[in-house]
Amino acid sequence: MITRFAPSPTGLLHLGHAFSALTAWDRAQAAGGQFLLRIEDIDAPRCRPEFEQAIYHDLAWLGLVWPEPVMRQSERGRGYEAAVTRLTGLGLTYPCSCTRADIRTALSAPQEGVSSDPTQGPDGPVYPGTCRNRPMSDHRDGDAIRLDLARALAVTGPIRFTETGPDHAGPRAPRAQEMVTSLGDVVLARKDIGTSYHLSVVVDDGAQAITEIVRGMDLFAATPIHVVLQRLLGLVTPRYHHHRLIRDEAGKRLAKRDDARAIRAYRQAGHSPADIRRLVGL
Repeated sequence: MITRFAPSPTGLLHLGHAFSALTAWDRAQAAGGQFLLRIEDIDAPRCRPEFEQAIYHDLAWLGLVWPEPVMRQSERGRGYEAAVTRLTGLGLTYPCSCTRADIRTALSAPQEGVSSDPTQGPDGPVYPGTCRNRPMSDHRDGDAIRLDLARALAVTGPIRFTETGPDHAGPRAPRAQEMVTSLGDVVLARKDIGTSYHLSVVVDDGAQAITEIVRGMDLFAATPIHVVLQRLLGLVTPRYHHHRLIRDEAGKRLAKRDDARAIRAYRQAGHSPADIRRLVGL
């Protein structure tokens, strides 16, 4: 059993991160498995060295240990490029020049048989496919690269994965048409970083031979995309364990900007790692 915790160094870790990391650690320990740490630092403008160092400090204080060296996404560009090249070779990608404003405008335009309230996917409003007919030979500087999900599903056939989390435990087999409608053509590579979360997380989990992915329920909806990419890239699909989210008194999910709930703040206030476990319900 190999699992991982993969934070981004764009702020201090908070109680929600502590819950996720400890959940992964506990599951690995119970199975006699291995816990890995990965630094997801592809968004270079927002990542800072001091936040990365804080990740190491906070997790070590909580009692977690991991093998060295730690995988860092900023050093993995060639692997992401190879994945995009493979998907392009399968005829499953297209260039996209649409901005977020373009997408909002396209979705707000009246269309026969289309609801005025667009479906929200893992990345926001589901992309309407404006650039879908553009060939990759038309790719220009500044374009993103998207996955044609309908074509991808025609290649993979039905997809399945196993969920071990408390809310959706058991075998999962999402339907192709529902995926196309609710997920759309996700971005595989952005002009500024050369990859995307969906692509990089799949490639890296494959490279680290992860057998169970532990993460929050906010990412459950994105899992079918990841399974599709695993199939297309010839990677093994791991088990998934989506856990509950830690929320504030108003029921809102914690964010990195909420420094009052940062692990560092609790440590400086004299709390112990055992206190953190109690605070998050472990």
